[in-house]
Amino acid sequence: MDSDFLKPEILDQAYRVARKAVELDPNLPPARAQLGMVLTFIREHDAAIAEFERAQALNPNFNDWRFASTLVYAGDPERAIRVADALVRLDPFYVPLAAGFRGFANYMLGRYEPAAASLAEAAGRAPKQRHIRQWLTATYAQLGRLAAARKEASALLQLEPQFTIKGIATTFSPFRHQRDAEHLFDGLRKAELPDT
Repeated sequence: MDSDFLKPEILDQAYRVARKAVELDPNLPPARAQLGMVLTFIREHDAAIAEFERAQALNPNFNDWRFASTLVYAGDPERAIRVADALVRLDPFYVPLAAGFRGFANYMLGRYEPAAASLAEAAGRAPKQRHIRQWLTATYAQLGRLAAARKEASALLQLEPQFTIKGIATTFSPFRHQRDAEHLFDGLRKAELPDT
């Protein structure tokens, strides 16, 4: 995946299209969720959470893994775990990123063992998903399992040869709090991934 979708003009267009979808049908949960995701990447975290909450209020059975994503980036990993757990419990065909964000939320809380378990499951189901490999690399490094961290880092670099912490990792990390971003980057540095 390239970062074109993070360019300001593309994000502006995505925002306009998502807003239009909500205007056309304000009672459509997937439209609200899509708007929530766009708001996450433009770092409007409170508005993003509100859109996901509206989607769930419209249909209490609506669960979207992206809500867990938004919550992690907004600085609420505890709630992200609850959202991901509910999705995994209710949907036997949940996307691997649901387990991935559950693992990433545990990582952000410093719960590295459960993070590693969720992320290893997600990586087994989606071995070419760069985000999952990135988070698993950082998790193993924080656990002091440097051989496993380097193995994951190698897999990550095969998927994304241009990966750097200050480049791709920073670009794809729309955290509300810089300390959360630094927590992730610390694990990636311990795994000896390139900084620049």
